[in-house]
Formats: sequence, structure tokens, C-alpha cells
Amino acid sequence: MKFRIGVASLRAVVICLASFAVSVAFAQATRQFSFAYDQPTTTAYGIAANIFDAKLKELSGGKLSINQFPGAQLGQEPQMLQKMRAGDIDFVITSTANASTLAPQAGVFSLHFIFRDQQHLAKALADPGIAQEFRAMIKDQVQGAQVLGLLTMGMRNMYSKAEVKSIDDVKGRKVRVQATKTEDTLFPAYGAQTVHMPFGDVYTSLQTGVVNVAENGVNVYLANKHYEVAPILSMTEHEANNNCIWVSEKTWNSLTPEQQKWVQAAADEVSKREPALALQLERDSADKLKKIGVKVVENVDKSGFIKAAQPVQDQLAAELGPHAVKILKMVREVK
Repeated sequence: MKFRIGVASLRAVVICLASFAVSVAFAQATRQFSFAYDQPTTTAYGIAANIFDAKLKELSGGKLSINQFPGAQLGQEPQMLQKMRAGDIDFVITSTANASTLAPQAGVFSLHFIFRDQQHLAKALADPGIAQEFRAMIKDQVQGAQVLGLLTMGMRNMYSKAEVKSIDDVKGRKVRVQATKTEDTLFPAYGAQTVHMPFGDVYTSLQTGVVNVAENGVNVYLANKHYEVAPILSMTEHEANNNCIWVSEKTWNSLTPEQQKWVQAAADEVSKREPALALQLERDSADKLKKIGVKVVENVDKSGFIKAAQPVQDQLAAELGPHAVKILKMVREVK
């Protein structure tokens, strides 16, 4: 009897060990990464994250995937960048403007009126050469992280309690801008006063009059309900609302060469597919805003803005650095 109990016990131990071994092997074979951004999932950031996740799962056979942390759950973009560089977050989406806090030359994408229209914008971001040059620029300037690819939320537009029909309507006005050299040079060229603050503070600042004007993409304006405190959206389309996907160096170095190829291919898929979807989202969002009573000013006279901006483009690119000069030239050459 004792011998039989011993055999049964031994079998149980063997089964437990086998089960544990399978669990360990499964855990090693599958990996879920943190993927953070500061906008709701209903924005272009959510579209990009979903494309990235689907492609990564497809290429890895389900072994690699992401866990999304939208809506600034892990902090605003500057905070997330620091956490990612420390290895606390695997992937982050930020605006290229916020990328310039680490790599000033990324501010080239904040130059006003360098994209002729939305089609030009989409083609430029999908251009492999431009993406490669942007990645090289980040590698030269940033430690602890690298950029995998580019995406967009469309064009940035101004919104306020008053219409912006021409450059005269922003003279002397306090405009919340992203903290970049390009914004701090271009908006004063229009006669405006620039104010820096985290995105999460914009709603209250518009409400209280700390700023008179803010600017962002149409869907961002809708998704964050900024129309409640700034009910007039003026389609200035002064700047591209460009963004990039980052990966922590710690995460990247933990991947096998094959896994690195999968991750890069997932980012390339975003750059290829996301712009068209984001631009359609912008159009759909404008329609929704009109239906809820937001005044959308379509025929903004951009001539004064363009006249003030054009002489500054090359000057700013040269001041930013050689990568910025090269990227600006490449953007202009996209047909």
C-alpha cells in the first residue's frame, strides 16, 4: 500500500513539474508590452496602436502584443518620455513637437505651412527616406530610446471663443502652444503671445481666460471636449499634427534580431496605413462638431500667416541643425 501511495505521489509531482515547465515556456514564448499615449483610444493614437498591435501579433504568431495605456494614464507626453528612457514603459506615442524636448531638431515638423495639403502630408510621412532620416536624427541626439516610425493626426487648427479669419485675429492674443523653438518663433511672427502648458491644462486655461486661443487637430478638439470652452474652430491648417512611435532602448535590446524586425515592421505598417485613416477621422470629426452646434470657420485667409511664416522656415531649420535642413528639403521634394 505504501508503495502505491509513493507512485501516486510521484506521478502528481511529475505532473506538477511538467505543468510548471509548460507555464514557464509559455511565459517565455509570449510577451506583452506597455504602450502608452496621452489621448483617448478614439483618436488617431488609438488607430496607430491598434494597427501596431495587429501587425505585431500577425508577424510573431501571437507571441508578442501590446497592452495599451491611453488617456495619459502613465503621464503626459514629457513624463512618459522620461519613464520610457528609464525603461519603465516599453512604447510611447508622442507629438514630434514634444519629441523636440529631447531632440530639438524634431521641431522641423512643427514648421508652419511646409505641407502643401493633406495628401502631401500623408505621402511625406509614408516616405521611407524621411522616416529613416528622422530615426537617425533621434539616434544622434537621444539616449535610452529610439523612434520606430512616424504618424499624423492631420493638420492643427486654432480654436477659441472668437473666430480666426485672418492673421489680424491672433495679434495680441495669448495662444497655448507646444514648447518648441519653432512655435516660439512663428506665433510671435503673427503678433501673438505664446503660452506653454501641458495638454491636460488646456481646457481649464481656455475656460478661465489664461489663454485666448489653443490649437490642435479636429479629432483631439472633439475627443477632449475643448469645444465646450472654445466653441469656434477656425481651419487655419497652419501646422501638421505629426507624431512618432518610440521604443525604450532597454526593451529594444531585450529583443532577438527577429523580434526587432517584427517590431520595426509593425511600426512601418502604422506609417503606411495610419495617415489616410487619421485624415478621414478628422473629416468625420468636423461633421460631428457641426451637428452639435460648433461653428467651423472654413475659409480662413491664410495669406498673412504664410507670408510671415515662409521666410522663417529655412532660418529655423538651419538653426535647428543639419538633420532638420535635410528633412525639410526631403519634405518639399515629395510629389
